[in-house]
Amino acid sequence: MKTVGLRNVGTEAGRRDDARTAVVAATPTAEGQTRAAVVQLLLEEGPITATAIGQRLGLSPAGVRRHLDALIESGEARAARSAPWQQKGRGRPAKQYQLTAAGRGRLGHAYDDLAGAAMRQLRAIGGDKAIADFARQRVATIVAGIDKLARHTPEATAAKADEIAEVFTEAGFAATTRKVGAGVQICQHHCPVSHVAEEFPELCAAELEAFRDLLGTHVQRLATIANGDCACTTHVPLFVLPNSAGDNQNSDEAAAQPAAGTTNDSGRSAE
Repeated sequence: MKTVGLRNVGTEAGRRDDARTAVVAATPTAEGQTRAAVVQLLLEEGPITATAIGQRLGLSPAGVRRHLDALIESGEARAARSAPWQQKGRGRPAKQYQLTAAGRGRLGHAYDDLAGAAMRQLRAIGGDKAIADFARQRVATIVAGIDKLARHTPEATAAKADEIAEVFTEAGFAATTRKVGAGVQICQHHCPVSHVAEEFPELCAAELEAFRDLLGTHVQRLATIANGDCACTTHVPLFVLPNSAGDNQNSDEAAAQPAAGTTNDSGRSAE
């Protein structure tokens, strides 16, 4: 999985090279920075194991458990056993941790009430078309610097998906890409407008429309935060099947399906 925009902060907090480092790590400021780094990692890469968190942030097992226990107690994170296909080696499946809806909500949904009121007024004045036009314009602003995919190859398609993830991360969506079977998934681990999108699905629809336009192929939305999933996940086929006469739509839909035997861990089951 490629991660875009992960903040590598707080790595020194778990090291105990000398007495001075131990004192610094014990201060409230350093503790808060480390907690923020754990939250950021849960946001961008969750579900994730405690071992992986420790390795990424340079934290001791005890340090990881302290932060995870605090987040679970506050309702900001939850733990679940890894699925069999995720287990490496023998033994009891490791726990995987991820943010809850409450945890994501505390990251900030600025001006939700104001935005919702403005959208409702826009609909009252201009109807559904005005909402759809606004949603398309908003996404167009995010992807303004991206050119449409010129030629379909697995490498070029994956690179374009990475480019899309990068601009959405810059817009606050904490987006990543990962290879899944014969396709690649664009995963948006945070949505700064998810509460508004619950009432106005046109915002999500405009994103999907932009993905299809830039990639030049049928892409499939598998999950959305607005619907209660832990991430907005969009499947992009890396191999575009030749269109047969009179069956273009069917060919596109076949190309967009995830490969058999793959599991999407960003869907509702992860919650």
